[in-house]
This record gives sequence, C-alpha cells and structure tokens, in this order.
Amino acid sequence: MYTLPVPNKMEDRNVISMLETVDCLTGERTLLATFDGLIEAPNWTLDGRRLIYNSQGSLFSFDIASCESTLIEAGFAAHCNNDHVLSPDNSYIAVSNHTQEDGQSRIYVFPLSGGHPVLITPLAPSYLHGWSPDGKQLAYCAERNGQYDIYTIPAIGGVETQLTNLPGLDDGPEYSPDGRHIWFNSVRTGLMQVWRMDVDGSAQTQMTFDESNNWFPHISPDSQTVAYLSYRKGDVAPGDHPPNKQVEIRLMSSEGGPSKRLVELFGGQGTLNVNSWSPDSRQLAFVSYRLKE
Repeated sequence: MYTLPVPNKMEDRNVISMLETVDCLTGERTLLATFDGLIEAPNWTLDGRRLIYNSQGSLFSFDIASCESTLIEAGFAAHCNNDHVLSPDNSYIAVSNHTQEDGQSRIYVFPLSGGHPVLITPLAPSYLHGWSPDGKQLAYCAERNGQYDIYTIPAIGGVETQLTNLPGLDDGPEYSPDGRHIWFNSVRTGLMQVWRMDVDGSAQTQMTFDESNNWFPHISPDSQTVAYLSYRKGDVAPGDHPPNKQVEIRLMSSEGGPSKRLVELFGGQGTLNVNSWSPDSRQLAFVSYRLKE
C-alpha cells in the first residue's frame, strides 16, 4: 500500500483509495496502486504515461510504469479540490483552489511541471471542469447571485460569459474534442441528467433520460463515447454527489441513445470528477474506495 506524502491536509474521509483503470471494450479492471488515504480525480496525460490526481489539497503525478507519485509544486495553491484540467498540449494545468482569504474556490493556472499559480477567476465560488481544445477558453460551474450555472472565461483571464440561466444546479461543463459542444449535467428536469449545448450556450439538449442521477460527462478523445458517473435514484438528492455510495460508470454514444454499465463500485465524489480517458480512447482511469476498519 502506498503511503501518501501529505504536505497540506485538506480532507480525510477515513478511506483506502484504489487507483484503477478499466478497458472500455472488455470491462477488465486493473488495479494500479492502493493508497492509505484519500486521492481523487485522475487526469490521463497525452503521452499515456502518467495520471494526475489530487490529495490533501495538492496535486501529484503518478507514473504508471513505476507506480511512483511525485508532488507537483504549486506555490500557494495548496488547497486544490478535485476539479483540475490539463491544457490541450499538457503544458499547463488549471485547478480550483480554495483561497486562504475566504476559503472560496477560484480557478488558477500554472505549469504542469510546477510553478507559480496565476488567478483566472476573481469571482467565487468557481469550479473548473473544461478546457477548450484550442486552448483559449475554460468552462466552469459558478455560483452567482444564489444560483449555480455554467460559465466560460478566456484561459488567460478576463470577462466571464454565462451560458445557462435556469433554476437548479448546472455543473460539470466539458468541451467536446471538436470544440463544437459543451457537455454538462443539470437537475432542471428533476433528476440530474446529462445535457449538451453549443459552445455559445444555445441548443441545450438533454442526452440521458433514465431513472438515475447522472454526473460529469466525459467525452473520449476520438469523440465517439461519453462516460459518466451514475447514482441510483433515491440514494442521493438529485443535486448532490457525495462520497461512499454504490455508483456506476456508464458509457453512451456521443450521439445519444441507450447507455451501458461499464463498472459498478463504491465511490462517488472523487471517482470520476474530471476527464480520465486514455489518449487512445480505450481506457478510463478512476478511483474506488474502501472504508477503513
């Protein structure tokens, strides 16, 4: 079992974390490493060699071949949550970091190799989820005037643009690889369901219709498949995605239609918050959990 280096304690759920991959064609699961403590939300790097995850407020780079984790130096950004996204060329990483001044989540960008964080969203709370394939825009969920909606902002900072404006939570915005759409999840129909819209916020279209609460749609690099996290109806409030629940990772065509269960596991929050597709669109990385005795 891997003992986590803990530079900053942010959250401890009294769990054992299992970093896993799953083959999306065969369903075969592979356990990469077990951690004595909480890790969350792996991003797969473009070269296919590393997974980036968060733990105790910091980010780590996990080398798949050696199974070794290395701390990514991030200066004062020492309270990062599980909303982190790599730039299209993997030169930078954007994070949601809880600032010391008020504890609110704001978005920062710094080099993936480590470096000084640059503030992108002065308004808070803001929870990052997507980086446009041309590298120019970030997409995020933010609370403004008591309502959570989807926003975009230039990746270098600037004026944010509001894309959704309906009662209820809209969350998890992520760009399609062709840059034409933003996928997200919304509770506007009663249960949390997966939606898709054009990048300007038009043509908002519901994509899942089942009797579950579906979160965090992630589009494969080849644009063919969408993976998402599914909670059983009645296990959670539609607008909540807690940890320590029986959940499923499900797959569906990016054109919509029926979905299928890929993995059933004990997890939820932290399992699949960010895009964790392998570069070849064959595998997903995720985190499952086990409660400590």
